[in-house]
Parts: sequence; C-alpha cells; structure tokens
Amino acid sequence: MPVEPPIEIPTSLAEAWAILGASTAADQVTPIAGGTDVMVRITGEIGEPPRRLVDLSRLDALRGIAVDGDAAVIGALTTYTEIRRSSLCREHLPVLVEAAATIGAAQIQNRGTIGGNAANASPAGDMLPVLLALDAAFVVGGPRGERTIPADGFWVAYRRTALAPDELILRVRIPLAGGREMRFRKIGTRRAQAISKVVVAVAWGAGSAAGPADRRGGTHGRDVRVALGSVADRPIRARATEAALDGRAPTPETADAAAEVLAAEIEPIDDVRSTAEYRRAVAARALHRIVRDAGGW
Repeated sequence: MPVEPPIEIPTSLAEAWAILGASTAADQVTPIAGGTDVMVRITGEIGEPPRRLVDLSRLDALRGIAVDGDAAVIGALTTYTEIRRSSLCREHLPVLVEAAATIGAAQIQNRGTIGGNAANASPAGDMLPVLLALDAAFVVGGPRGERTIPADGFWVAYRRTALAPDELILRVRIPLAGGREMRFRKIGTRRAQAISKVVVAVAWGAGSAAGPADRRGGTHGRDVRVALGSVADRPIRARATEAALDGRAPTPETADAAAEVLAAEIEPIDDVRSTAEYRRAVAARALHRIVRDAGGW
C-alpha cells in the first residue's frame, strides 16, 4: 500500500518559500495545488512518489482574476471552473474558457489549477499551448523576489520548467491586445475526459495592415502564433508554420501550404496513446480546419 507523505500547510508565501528552500535531492519537497496530478503519483505507479508535500491551498495571494492595465492577471491557484465562470475570461479570453472546459470532468475542473497545470509541465497539458499562443508570461516568486518568465521560455525539457527549486508560480499575465483572434482544437480518444493526443492553438492579429479582407471573407493575419501540445517533449511553438501563415489571408491555398509545413516541422513520437504518424497527420488537419474556420469557407 502507498504511504501518504508528510505534508506542511503554510499560510504565507514566505513560509512556503522557506519550506521549499529546505528541500534536498534526498528529501525533496513537492508543491501540491489542486492535486490532480500529484495525488496520482502517490501510488508510485506513475513516476517516483513524492517524499514530502507543501500544500499551497491556504495561500490566498495566489488566487483571483483581474485586469491590470493591458493584461489579464490570473492567480496560480485559480481553478478551471473559476476560469469557466469568470465574466472577465469569457469577455477577453474565450479561448481559455474553451480550453478549461475540455479538461477532465467537473471534479477535475473544480480542483485543477492553471498554475499547477503549468508547473506540472506535461507535454499533454491542455492549457499550455493556449498560454503559448497568447504570449502569456509567468510571474514567479521566491526568497530572492519576483521575476517574469515568458511562456515561450518556461518549459525547458520533459516535465521541467525554468522555476528554481524554491520558487512558485504566483500568477499568469496574458496580454489583452486589441484585434487579436484565437482558435483552439484538442484531439483525444473521446470527445470528453480524454488525455490529448494533439492540441493546436493559433492566434493572430486580424484586420492588420497586411491588406484588406480576402474575397472569401477572411483578413490577412499578422504576428501569428502556432502552439502545440502532445507532439514533443514539451509544449512548443511551430515557428516555420507561423511564418507560412504570417501576412496571408485564410484561403484554401494558405491552409494547404501551412498544413504541409506543420507536418514537416513537428517530430512527434509513438507512445501508449498514439503514433507519430497519426499525430503528424492530425495536427496538420487540425491546423487546416482552424484556417478554414477563420476564413469562413
């Protein structure tokens, strides 16, 4: 039978950082937020079980959703349910609400947090490509103060982040740039409660100086972001595909060309959930569908 690890419950960030600062390789401390991933590890069936836990649930400084200047700010302990119910997110970040709705069932959405999803660094984390495509940044903190890490540099390897051992994600900042659009598609074994086989998120500035509306109804896109999950050892941006879409109207020709570039750019693997060949083909088709939807054809 698994043994429940000892757990400490700080009531301030300073206390939490002190606990994390005492962590060693032989006696490592693992933060727990919603617990939807950490609790699975306790059985020892998936990875090494945690030796000690620090429960972040009483750190109210890590909660809340607000607008700060030209950015939305989401506390690290904000749950998927809170994101779905947030009028601010529904107004400014509907794609984040859409992604939150695809994660597990109601029980998972009530417990799982945006900060935990990011810190867990799973390549299949549904929120992570969305945050990449939105140009989000993580405000992290520790005994040495706060710093900001762009999402594009946050996930550094398989299940590894740029966090120092004694740092925590405090909040997520998402720019609220006017005139930007975004689409998200998740492909899994089922329509719901499925671990993703492929996630594709695309964002762009619509109606830009690139030119007038295309005859099929779409506008030329600028500053395109194409982010994917479950096709590499971490969430990634597909920069060659972004270049193939940038400044082009969402026509069938653009969709065909971008899908071809994406299929050649990514290097997925075979694993228990899918094959590299399937992921490559489906990622390309998902992108094609997103361009088609944007163009209205």
